[in-house]
Amino acid sequence: MKTPNLFSFYQKVEEQKNMNKQMNVTNQTIKTIELFAGVGGFRIGLEKVKRNNSEFKVVWSNQWEPSTKTQHASDIYCARFGFENHCNEDIATVDVSDIPDHDLLVGGFPCQDYSVASTLKNSHGLVGKKGVLWWEIYRIIRDKKGNAPKYLLLENVDRLLKSPASQRGRDFAIILSSLNELGYAVEWRVINASDYGMPQRRRRIFIFATKQNTKSYNILKENNSLEILNHTGIFAKTFPINEIVENDLIINKLSNDLVDITNNFNKETPKKNAFLDTGYMINGIYYTVKCNANYNGKTSVLRDFLEDEKNIPKEFYIDSEELKKWEYQKGAKSIERINKITGHKYLYTEGSMGFPDCLEKPSRTIITGEGGASPSRFKHVVKVNGKYRRLTPLELERLNMFPDNHTVGVSDSKRAFLMGNALVVGIVEKLGHTLLSEIN
Repeated sequence: MKTPNLFSFYQKVEEQKNMNKQMNVTNQTIKTIELFAGVGGFRIGLEKVKRNNSEFKVVWSNQWEPSTKTQHASDIYCARFGFENHCNEDIATVDVSDIPDHDLLVGGFPCQDYSVASTLKNSHGLVGKKGVLWWEIYRIIRDKKGNAPKYLLLENVDRLLKSPASQRGRDFAIILSSLNELGYAVEWRVINASDYGMPQRRRRIFIFATKQNTKSYNILKENNSLEILNHTGIFAKTFPINEIVENDLIINKLSNDLVDITNNFNKETPKKNAFLDTGYMINGIYYTVKCNANYNGKTSVLRDFLEDEKNIPKEFYIDSEELKKWEYQKGAKSIERINKITGHKYLYTEGSMGFPDCLEKPSRTIITGEGGASPSRFKHVVKVNGKYRRLTPLELERLNMFPDNHTVGVSDSKRAFLMGNALVVGIVEKLGHTLLSEIN
């Protein structure tokens, strides 16, 4: 017979076992891999999120820039997060068996082929040099088979919905049909960060895919389209919109033949948009509609993210002679040009831009060419205490909601470039909160 003391001891052991069982239910690590990681925007946003003892943990990452010998983004990523489980190799050369099994795959897959820096006619979409990296995501999911991630969270420029010009929406249709083939339902939303109180006017498409038999898949399966788009979908819960009505919906069925989509999608009305700002797809049928943000919270303005002027290096200020060049770049202009092929003369026109940038509004979109002292139409210029100057790398980081000095270690121009390629961390963080509630 156990003595009272021993009985008390064993009772405590059993209580601890029960507590551990409960902890195992609520303590959940969402194993995540980050592809095309850049300097870690997805990781920063997701790893800030904790809910009911659950959290995201990046277990593997990949960053490779084929056009440069020095891997600036990867170097910064490793400096901030460590070298362990980070891969600085072309993802196309990585064996899927070397990628750990994971619950969530995230990434801003390369968007050069869709970028608004090019015209639609020059946007080669998925057949473009970098656009084919979508197929590396596809390859990982396909080859993981039963261990494929339950969830995907991807980001791209909103031009993806309209690419290519000759068959608007074809490339996005290929992505949706590919994911449908692999057993996923998909939600998407074009989000302008400033519409939800964040400090930058940056429109990007976010894509969430969820595998069969998950809670988020069943929500799409069991609710009607208006409920999903207005209330129960991932994006509706995270980023509210004004109520949409059934008459505005576009409903269509995708071919399950990717070659057929490539050759024939939207051929009859190639200039008409097949996919709008928000939507979802399940079992090959997609629902899409225009939407407007419904946000009543705190807003952020450019002034709030500026450094103290005493900390600004002198090279960021613009003198009176240089200012004239900036004013010309920002001003309206009409320039006669000649087509190099046909010899045809035409007028190239540009409207004027606000100059300097308004301090009482969110910033304009940060571009990759933001760095350097040369005058530019698209770089930011602010006027503080009567002086004109460019934005510093730290200020660009703040406008993307990165930690201060996250990109320290490379040149100022490269830091600006990296921020032009980054995303607004706050969007990922907000989505992370919703995802944890869906996963648990």
